[in-house]
This record gives sequence, structure tokens and C-alpha cells, in this order.
Amino acid sequence: MSGTDAYTRLAGVYDEIVVDPCYDRWADFLVTAWRQDDSVVRTVLDVCCGTGLMAAELEARGCRVTGVDASASMLARARSLLGPDAELLQQTLPRLSVDGVFDAAVSTFDGLNYLTTDELGESLGAVVQHLRPGGWLAFDLHTEAMMHFTAANPVVDGEAHGRRFTISSEVDVDDRACDTTIVVTRLNDGDTFTEHHRQYFFTDGQVSRALGDAGLAVVGVTEEYTTEAVTDSTLRATWVARRSG
Repeated sequence: MSGTDAYTRLAGVYDEIVVDPCYDRWADFLVTAWRQDDSVVRTVLDVCCGTGLMAAELEARGCRVTGVDASASMLARARSLLGPDAELLQQTLPRLSVDGVFDAAVSTFDGLNYLTTDELGESLGAVVQHLRPGGWLAFDLHTEAMMHFTAANPVVDGEAHGRRFTISSEVDVDDRACDTTIVVTRLNDGDTFTEHHRQYFFTDGQVSRALGDAGLAVVGVTEEYTTEAVTDSTLRATWVARRSG
């Protein structure tokens, strides 16, 4: 979950300029995976839920979703999508205080890449406390290939929905960290805002150890919410794990 300073004004245009139209496919992948469970997956904790796009897709497939995110602005947009009765909580990982136990938890669109290695372990430990025995955790992360791709392509820009955006990234390969500056300008009046974000790239070993320490067993690691195996060119990997017991 990003700091509260990030995703402030960006929340208002995030879906239009940042998010790919992917959540329907991602939700189908998750629901199909959960059908392996002898118990039906009905309740889902959406960690780093952002503007609620994944929550909406899962609810459309019969799940009850509780969303948590650090950004009040993102949660406000999620509420406008999901309705006034949606259970949405402003919380910042690794702290996590929610009521109840869930059949599954998800964290999509690189939300966990905002954590340090220590915070990742603490966050997984916090999430697993809210999963039933045998409950599922699915999340995606930037890969080694994404780290090197971003370093080689540090600037992305374009126009969408009447706004021009520039995303500039500075990657420290040794520290496995990326500092990104996002500048968005409204074309009709020149109104501009800037946000700064920091993300981290984890090794597969770090993620596996963090999952194991949290009492989660890896079910699979695949290419971005598909059944395809991860390759050296995979930019976003999907991890699926289950709580022991």
C-alpha cells in the first residue's frame, strides 16, 4: 500500500491513464483457481484495492469483498464505483486491522511492490491472520525483467482522456528500487500536478521465504494471471499461495 501522499490527485485519473483494461481477465483467472477448493470462496480481502476495479469484478462473480488501501482519494473513487455500502477501509501496510476471516485475499497491479523486503514479510504475516485454514492469497509483482526493462526505458509518455502524462523512472539496480515521477497536465487549461512514488523489486527467493515464514505454501507462479509459465521476459508475475492447514 503506497504512502498517503501518493495517489492523491492521481486517483482522479488513475483508471484512465495508468490501468490496462485487464481486471475482467484477472478475476476470471482467480475464480477458476479457487474452484480447486473443496470450500467455496465467498469472502475476499482486497489489499491495496485502489479504485475498486478488482473488487467490482469479484463482486460481479458472487464474492463479498472488503477493500483496504492507504489512499483516501483512491478509496473515495472506489466507493463511487462500488456504492455507499461497500466495506472500504483506509489502512497502510504492514499494519492491517480488519474484522473477520476471509476465504481469500488478493493484491493486484503491483500494490505490494511499494513495500520494502521487511515490510513484505510483515504484511504477508498480517494478511494470513485473516485467512481461514486453506485460504488463498493471490498477488502480482514486478519481475527481474521488469526492473531491467524500466531501467532501459526510463520515460513513458502519452495522452489519454484530455490529459498528457509523463512517467519518469530512475532504477537503482543494486538496491532493487525505483523512484518514479508522474506528471499529468490537463490539455484544455494546462492544470498540472506531480506525484512521486517509490517501488521495490523482490527476488523470487525473497518472496518465497516471506510466504513460507507467514505460513503460506506456494501453489504456483505464472505469467500475469494466466496459466502460462514465467519466462525470462515476464514483466509481471502472479503468485498464488494457500494458508497451511
